[in-house]
Amino acid sequence: ESFRDTIDLIILADPDRISIFNYAHLPELFKPQRRINDFELPSSIEKLKILGQFIDQLEEAGYLYIGMDHFAKPSDELAIAQVEGRLNRNFQGYSTHADCDLVGLGLTSIGKVNNCYVQNEKDIEKYYERIDNNTIPIARGLKRTVSDLIRGYVIMELMSQFYVEMNIVEEKFGINFYGYFLKELNQLADMERDGLLT
Repeated sequence: ESFRDTIDLIILADPDRISIFNYAHLPELFKPQRRINDFELPSSIEKLKILGQFIDQLEEAGYLYIGMDHFAKPSDELAIAQVEGRLNRNFQGYSTHADCDLVGLGLTSIGKVNNCYVQNEKDIEKYYERIDNNTIPIARGLKRTVSDLIRGYVIMELMSQFYVEMNIVEEKFGINFYGYFLKELNQLADMERDGLLT
């Protein structure tokens, strides 16, 4: 009930875009979270009900669900980009710019240049030590493989458009979609039978 009231206040504020994120309780990583009792947090079922309520209230208020817990007014450029098939997602959220290079600035930030991901130091002392030594404060990196690129494209389409054009994936990457994703497609069969996807 208190969350419903909060949503009503958000709707009254009339923002163009709204994002809702599930709280990640990681007391082993974040010291301030150690003061929060696990048993006081809502259960997974309760959080799912809150999300359903959030979706219902926002759709009733005229917002469109654009994906990954993000909503926008129909006139917003992100909603328009989704309708036109141009919506993309990066570490900062949804974007109308496809596959741009991103330079992460600051502690723990993530960047992407070409086919590589990098993450800056998480430890503030190490971060400043690298800065003071005139070195880039990158803690780790990953160069994406061809498989990463194929799977990343499919995931992006699902997150942004809610569907995948299998023939486009085949043309773009020179693969047989059903052969390449046979294991994954078989794993989706139960969800298809339950009516969760087509």
